[in-house]
Amino acid sequence: MPSGEYDPETVEAKWQERWVDEDLYAYPERAVDPDTVFSIDSPPPTVSGSLHWGHVYGFTLQDFVARFNRMRGKEVYFPFGYDDNGIASELLAEDELGIKHQDYERREFQNLCREVTSKYEAEFTEKMQNLGISIDWEQTYQTISPEVQRVSQLSFIDLYEKDRQYRQRAPAIWCPECETAISQVETEDDEQHAHFHDIEFGVADSEESFVISTTRPELLPACVAVFVHPDDDENEHLVGQEAEVPLFGQTVPILEDERVDLETGTGLVMCCTFGDQTDIEWYQAHDLPLRVAIDESGTMTDVAGEYAGLSANEAREAIVPDLEDVGALLEKRAITHTVNVHERCGTSVEFLVKDQWYIKLLDKREEYLEAGEQMDWYPEKMFTRYKNWIEGLQWDWAISRQRSSGIPFPVWYCENCEHAVVADRADLPVDPLSDDPPVDRCPDCGHDEFVAEDDVFDTWATSSLTPLINGGWDWNPETETMELEQPELYPFDMRPQGHDIISFWLFHTVVKCYEHTGEVPFDSVMINGMVLDENREKMSKSVGNVVSPDEVLEKFPVDAARYWAAGSAVGDDLPYQEKGLVAGEKLMRKLWNASKLVESLTEDAPESFDHDDLEAIDRWLLASLDRELEFVTEKLETREFSKARDRLRSFFWHTFCDDYLEIAKQRLREGDDPAAAYTLQTAHKRFLVCFAPILAHVTEELWRDMYDESSVHDQSWPDPLGLDADFEAGETAMAVVGALRKYKSDAQLSMNAPLGEVEVYGHISGLEDDISGVMHVDSLTSTDEEPPIESVISGIDLDYSIVGPEYGSKVPDIEAALAQDDYELVGDELHVAGVELGPDAFEVNEERTYSGEGEFVETDGALIIIKD
Repeated sequence: MPSGEYDPETVEAKWQERWVDEDLYAYPERAVDPDTVFSIDSPPPTVSGSLHWGHVYGFTLQDFVARFNRMRGKEVYFPFGYDDNGIASELLAEDELGIKHQDYERREFQNLCREVTSKYEAEFTEKMQNLGISIDWEQTYQTISPEVQRVSQLSFIDLYEKDRQYRQRAPAIWCPECETAISQVETEDDEQHAHFHDIEFGVADSEESFVISTTRPELLPACVAVFVHPDDDENEHLVGQEAEVPLFGQTVPILEDERVDLETGTGLVMCCTFGDQTDIEWYQAHDLPLRVAIDESGTMTDVAGEYAGLSANEAREAIVPDLEDVGALLEKRAITHTVNVHERCGTSVEFLVKDQWYIKLLDKREEYLEAGEQMDWYPEKMFTRYKNWIEGLQWDWAISRQRSSGIPFPVWYCENCEHAVVADRADLPVDPLSDDPPVDRCPDCGHDEFVAEDDVFDTWATSSLTPLINGGWDWNPETETMELEQPELYPFDMRPQGHDIISFWLFHTVVKCYEHTGEVPFDSVMINGMVLDENREKMSKSVGNVVSPDEVLEKFPVDAARYWAAGSAVGDDLPYQEKGLVAGEKLMRKLWNASKLVESLTEDAPESFDHDDLEAIDRWLLASLDRELEFVTEKLETREFSKARDRLRSFFWHTFCDDYLEIAKQRLREGDDPAAAYTLQTAHKRFLVCFAPILAHVTEELWRDMYDESSVHDQSWPDPLGLDADFEAGETAMAVVGALRKYKSDAQLSMNAPLGEVEVYGHISGLEDDISGVMHVDSLTSTDEEPPIESVISGIDLDYSIVGPEYGSKVPDIEAALAQDDYELVGDELHVAGVELGPDAFEVNEERTYSGEGEFVETDGALIIIKD
């Protein structure tokens, strides 16, 4: 029997350790029927530092689903991954060790990264276990492990052979800070302060000039053309002539193109290779020359002349006054505009021409959209974000990265003809910088020297394979096909993730898995929101409003944090507010104390009982609980955790504890009552099982102590008992109990104080004795008739939006007459102060009064007269 106060610190640590030791959440090694599997494609957290409160929130929501589905008879596959492949882990290692990746051979640097990330991965494991997340720890992976490297390189070869990948020297989005190409999905918009510079260009062999407005005068040395809109009548005569670029002297053609924005600047635009996406489109459409003025590190090249070697920002600061000195700067004015930046470091991106590997996207946008439509979305509104991303795509997916910590491309190039040679599947994983190509001579030209590809995959090119990684996707040399070792897992039943990476992880996973398997990778998507601070602001280290898991769990039990996590609609952002954790603690204490009372009352409870012999209140309680559990089950199925949590808590706290438990206690203490004992214990067991997905630790402690040595998390989710009951009578009876309890409280009477005579006007048939017993009523009678009650008008409210405009100066007279009760209601009209108001202009307030003996109390479904 539970004794003393609940000690969450001891209890939670005990069960977290035992759950792992007992392999309670292990996915079976035997063959599993696909119809009984529930597989979760859980997100591998990026190993870039410690776990944050957003991880806690997201994984706790996943855990609700995992525990719920286990109880419903599913074999749950719930793995954990460590995303230690890519820029984030590389920057972490460089920062911790005080080194730069450029100073090391790739494998040596990667080994250093592994040493750093392994420390954080051990911390990740410990903290996830300390949160009671029901992960199968035998199903873990690292995105840089040899096994995952093999899968990632197999993916490359498969897409290459399907002609879904290509290598091209083309403009790429480039981060000068990270010195690597990035994809469109890794950029975000940032509002920045800047200046528009009105710069005068000359027209070659002419005295004429024109003005171009630009925020980036440092790109003048990269100018290769000037464009005019075909509808620009004022500047149409310039088309076909050449412009002279001030300060740098090159002459460039003046061309026309509909992509010129007539509403911005002067209507004439310089094209530089490259300033933005439009520059790239013009470069390709008009076959323009290439002038690269900014290199990989954001430094000005020799094309910039005397400004070579300066950073782009330094060059801008130097070029502007020089333009002014030569009379070419006509005006400089401050603006705020949107700039594309790298989401990881916030650096403004550039566009550089590079040899890059791409995955084709643009030709299959409709197919990827249809694939998204095949999945169930929780919440449904999040599909719009997926749809909008696809419709806004402008680039194929650039998967090359110029980094050291990553998975290498399994490719070598012929030194003579640049023919690409791809590794044999049997040799994977390989690193071309250290390993030899699979052939001695080029298959195209016979040359015997090769150049290793030194780029690595984009992180998302590997993370997008998590369903295939977990499913054991590999090459079968006997059938010469790609196969899944555990096909029952795929498609995964659920992809849980944050809404901030829909365009990163979700979209790219759909692309990769759809191309490899022809199927969507998961049946449903559960999108959680972000954790905000108490002021509903995004948590940020720079702002100093980040909440760490350690900080929270020093103050509150894990189950309180789990209760808090269940408090938002899935998909919505959730502010971290301690009142939510305090409410969780209160519920834990209520459950603990109620359980102690239940056990003390049900020591002799029968294991079974003929439901036909139950009292009316017992049948009502169990039937009502069935109805509540039907609602809770439906909401857990649709991932509406807050609705499930709040409905279960309310019924347990108020209906069960405040009302029924008190009634049953009275019956059991007055004598042997097996019906009450059976009902009390049956309901309590069902409450523990249904609270278990959220309050994982306290329910385990109570269940194993009170009922069974096996885990509460191994119990079956309750099926309906199927009892018939008079719901109206039961609900009215509970309302009467509540009203009498309030009456005693308001009168400063103890709850055990006797009441002489109570008359109930309402339907409580068969429940009179239960009300009398729990509220200590000497004589309680019930009838469907009403006592001598009359309705009295207590006031009249005017709708001033109607009365004011129509009657203006008469309104004070109307108000004065109403205050003196000088009015008459005629049908649905109000006659007052000489005017007649229609029913839409006023509202009559009424109150019910009792003129008989005793005190009158009104509650839902009943009128109560209390006589001493």
